[in-house]
Amino acid sequence: MTTIVLVVMCVVVGVLELDAGRRGRDRERAFARQINALGDQIARQNEALATAGERLTAELSRVRDDVLPGLDSRVRDNAGQVADLAELVHRADAHVRAQAGRMTDLEQQRVTLAALRRKLGEVEGAVRALDRAGGAAVEDKVDTALDRLADLARGGGEMLELQRTLTRTLEEIEDVVGELLQLTEGELDDAVAGALAGRSPDSGVRATGRLWTRDAQIRDILTEVYERAVRASGLEVRFRTGEHADGAAEGERRRYFLGGRHVADLGGTFTALLISTGTDLRPGLARDGAARAPEDEAALKALLRTVFESTGAVAQIGPLLAVRTRDELLCAVLTPDQNLELESDEVFFDPVAAVRRLRLLPPHQVWDLTAWGAGAGA
Repeated sequence: MTTIVLVVMCVVVGVLELDAGRRGRDRERAFARQINALGDQIARQNEALATAGERLTAELSRVRDDVLPGLDSRVRDNAGQVADLAELVHRADAHVRAQAGRMTDLEQQRVTLAALRRKLGEVEGAVRALDRAGGAAVEDKVDTALDRLADLARGGGEMLELQRTLTRTLEEIEDVVGELLQLTEGELDDAVAGALAGRSPDSGVRATGRLWTRDAQIRDILTEVYERAVRASGLEVRFRTGEHADGAAEGERRRYFLGGRHVADLGGTFTALLISTGTDLRPGLARDGAARAPEDEAALKALLRTVFESTGAVAQIGPLLAVRTRDELLCAVLTPDQNLELESDEVFFDPVAAVRRLRLLPPHQVWDLTAWGAGAGA
């Protein structure tokens, strides 16, 4: 009986060992499959990293071979033009100083001429008092005085010619400076386009701005509150240009090139400020016990109130665009692509056309603040 029990136990132990071995082999095969899967995944990742590295190397080579030499050439060209302009300005300054000295001499001659005229009057009085015998000597003195007056008159003609020469020189300097400003504006336009397209501009310009109104009475005030809002937004004015529209009533179109913050950082900030402004149902009244508004929010509301007070205005700070027509005040936060599209279509300085384009944007990008502006003015 004991032998049978031992045999049975041996059989059971053998079966258990066989089962354990089979399970061990199954786990070993599963572990091997996992190892193989991980190896395949690592190989794919290595291939992806190698491809990305090759692309990055190619892009760096392109930048080194194509972009950097072009930038270096443009810097050398601009440096040469600036040096030429400095030399021209230096020559013009020397010419102006020389003309100023000659003007001083001519002024002294004018004083002398006045004195001679007074002396001539005295001589004429003396002629009337003298007898005929001494008339010849007096006439000689009068002739000498008249000759001197003729010489001074010729000097006055030379002074007029010098004034004409100085005017032409100043006009030439103004033309050269105007061309330099156009070149600089083109470079800044390229930098802004690069910033909107995701490239890092070398000029430090991060965003662009625009300002226009048809109301001459509030133009200076609007400019002041606009630049205050720019500074409150963490930006700084790097360069500003102005051009007059065809009609005198259309006013001056101002463009600003701004630095300090990237366009991507400004979008969320302006969206939050517009949401806060849109929920302010009574902006003209102070809330009891409410904390004072932050500087950027207060500056933006001051700008929007001033824009609302005009009969037509456009104010842009980077992605923020505020448009005032005779009937409504509309604001939007634009994406870089939308900004480039509106700039290509040249609708920034046309409030009616700009409002029509803003109405086509997604609703979450547009705020109608007409009722807010009416409450702010109440």
